[in-house]
Amino acid sequence: MTHPPLPSLDIARLHHAYRSGALSPTELVEAIWARIATQLQHNVWIHLLSKEELAPYLATLVDHSPDDLPLFGVPFAIKDNIDLAGIPTTAACPDYAYTPSEHAPVVQALLQAGAIPLGKTNLDQFATGLVGTRSPYGPARNAFDPKRIAGGSSSGSALAVTLGQVSFSLGTDTAGSGRVPAAFGNLIGHKPSHGLLSTRGVVPACRSLDCVSIFGLCAADVQRVLKVTAGYDAKDPYARPAPRSAYAFSPQHFCFGVPAPEQLAFFGNAEGFTLFQAAVAQLTDLGGQAVEIDFTPFLEAARLLYEGPWVSERTVAIEAFLTRQPESLHPVTRQIILGGRKPSAIDAFKAQYRLQALRRSCASVWQSVEVVLTPTAPRLYTLDEIDAETVQYNTNLGYYTNFMNLLDLSATAVPAGFDSQGLPFGVTVFAPAGADEALLALADRLQRACVTTLGASQTPLPELSSWPLPAGWTKLAVCGAHLSGLPLNHQLTERGGYLLESTRTAPYYRLFALPGGPPHRPGLIRDTTGNAIEIEIWALPLDQFGSFVAGIPAPLGIGTLETLSGEQVQGFLCEAHALGSAKDITALGSWRQYLLHTDV
Repeated sequence: MTHPPLPSLDIARLHHAYRSGALSPTELVEAIWARIATQLQHNVWIHLLSKEELAPYLATLVDHSPDDLPLFGVPFAIKDNIDLAGIPTTAACPDYAYTPSEHAPVVQALLQAGAIPLGKTNLDQFATGLVGTRSPYGPARNAFDPKRIAGGSSSGSALAVTLGQVSFSLGTDTAGSGRVPAAFGNLIGHKPSHGLLSTRGVVPACRSLDCVSIFGLCAADVQRVLKVTAGYDAKDPYARPAPRSAYAFSPQHFCFGVPAPEQLAFFGNAEGFTLFQAAVAQLTDLGGQAVEIDFTPFLEAARLLYEGPWVSERTVAIEAFLTRQPESLHPVTRQIILGGRKPSAIDAFKAQYRLQALRRSCASVWQSVEVVLTPTAPRLYTLDEIDAETVQYNTNLGYYTNFMNLLDLSATAVPAGFDSQGLPFGVTVFAPAGADEALLALADRLQRACVTTLGASQTPLPELSSWPLPAGWTKLAVCGAHLSGLPLNHQLTERGGYLLESTRTAPYYRLFALPGGPPHRPGLIRDTTGNAIEIEIWALPLDQFGSFVAGIPAPLGIGTLETLSGEQVQGFLCEAHALGSAKDITALGSWRQYLLHTDV
């Protein structure tokens, strides 16, 4: 049976294929199954849904389209410690398996948005490990070099995206499981703010730290999935409402922290330092200012995760099963989880006190930078290396990740290039909880600066589209003295504003040169006999918007403008009564053109 050619599985191009009629969801799934059959050596799946199991999900898409479902026909994978109703959840331990009657809330949200669940993916057993090899379903093999690890514990979830089997996937992240596999697969991997996505219906690793993570080919796809899945779950004891004012920074003008050179570690990766410095240079070119920070308290916090009492949470999570059937666990997994029986309550309180002190030390970093950049993982090991030294090398992999959840940070892993062997290298941008949208906006720009292809394919990144503003920001259209390079533009930049795009209004506005000045100003009014007038759209922090508006002199004010694309944005408008002595310059279509033609 022949199948239509698979488009790139990034959501924008996939939806274009659906809208054009070139593909249907059923045809897509059949073509993906054919692709999966040629890639079995990577050990991606634990349970791939059959035609019969998938039929009800495809049936729900009839009479729908990408225009009414944000994830219409988008295939995704689910780490096999997250519940999909009617399908066994194994946590990569067959003897532990159970069949849930309900979907995990994050899965339910994706299904309601039109996404198609292809199945459950391989992982380090009980999400314990960063290697992707501790599984009875076989070691996950890297998409770029099958002799190397894929990273874990969300190994299969990342591989499914890298190999072009799904558009995005769900993982979990306690110590880096949603980021390390992204770095080894040329992917975006986002670890959301703790509590932003429900962890109900997830087999816990460390319940107080666990996050559901998202893998995607590009940041725009991850942002779209995050928008669908984020939401307060009152039945999840560790859920918390999204902050009213999210942590925000300009993705074009910002300070970013980098560890001191002597605090960087690559564990024998000769190209690691050079690749990381290249990423620092790229972030600087994008408008960032690098600031060296003391990474010591972050590293000390990282050591607490496995050297402290938090490993006891892993013991609690499966205590009854561990007592009843210890032989069912992978030997390394059993060794680690049994170690959680050793710490005492005294040890737990001592560690809590130390962690609180480290949180205070790390918090001081945010007084000088808005985001921190580090490598995601220091080195991509071979399977043989991991077999020979599994515990120590696993610890090495968590050098830049293990502290993140303990310190209540949000983080995005970003592709950052390839080494001389063609192996992917990744970096991570992180910031305090609530920075999810701002980090993804920055990750989009950094990914485009560092790489040109998606996953393990040669498919170019999708075209840049309008990026939604992070929470805490608003758009403002300017048409006169606030334009870039003109006398009042500093009123925007001093407030942290940055330019989003240069465009025009819809073709029914009139522009006037108002009397007075300097500074000389135009007046814009809506009129069906008008023209499309040049404007710039700026992003401005909401907490700065009030002071900006308060400084606008009459007869100017802020109202709603319509752009040439039909978007409604806030922008400068003029009171009609003030135009009696003003000069109509509508025909010029631009305040800049007026300045070029007039001696003012």
